[in-house]
Amino acid sequence: MLDRTGAPIINDADFTQNGARVDHLLVAEMVAPGSRVLDVGCGDGELLRLLETRGVDGRGIEISRQGVNLSVAKGLAVVQGDADTDLADYPDNAFDYVIMSQTIQATRHPRVVLEHMLRIGRHGIVSIPNFGHWSIRLGLLFGGRMPRTNNLPNTWYDTQNIHFCTIKDFRDLCEDVGAKMERSVAVNYWGKRLRLPAPWWFWNLFGEQGVFLLSRRD
Repeated sequence: MLDRTGAPIINDADFTQNGARVDHLLVAEMVAPGSRVLDVGCGDGELLRLLETRGVDGRGIEISRQGVNLSVAKGLAVVQGDADTDLADYPDNAFDYVIMSQTIQATRHPRVVLEHMLRIGRHGIVSIPNFGHWSIRLGLLFGGRMPRTNNLPNTWYDTQNIHFCTIKDFRDLCEDVGAKMERSVAVNYWGKRLRLPAPWWFWNLFGEQGVFLLSRRD
């Protein structure tokens, strides 16, 4: 997602494999080929383009005009809009998947946005930067200031990420809105997924990012 000036809200996490962001690759693994997808906060459209190479019928919504222009220039179906206000206009079950990649923490009302995602799509996929990572905890403990990392590079007064949360926080939010967590992946500092069958506190301590496949509970 880009801000209204066209600047990236996250610096694309600095985690890439074969030129693609790691969280984008993880999201793409969770999307079934041939699905209808809405990418909310799609930025320059790189995730949509990746998904379309895998046979997905993709649409996007992006708040910045520059992001929309970049996406349209790639031949993608993207419109300008604000997740906080415009998702309410989408009908129920309009898509198979609604995706927010490194975006939900930049919305004003994350809970409402998540509820709309699960109403509009049969599945929701969310990736977040984890503010509970050990490096951030140490930075707060010893530095006494809001930390800056590769995944969260901006100063506290210059960031568009207005709702910092941890993996455990997001898990609690899913419980609150009645979302079923079908699959979850944590990525470490080097962009490698944590493969150990570990408890949530371990993922919360060592996961730099989290990616979650969600659905509505019956």
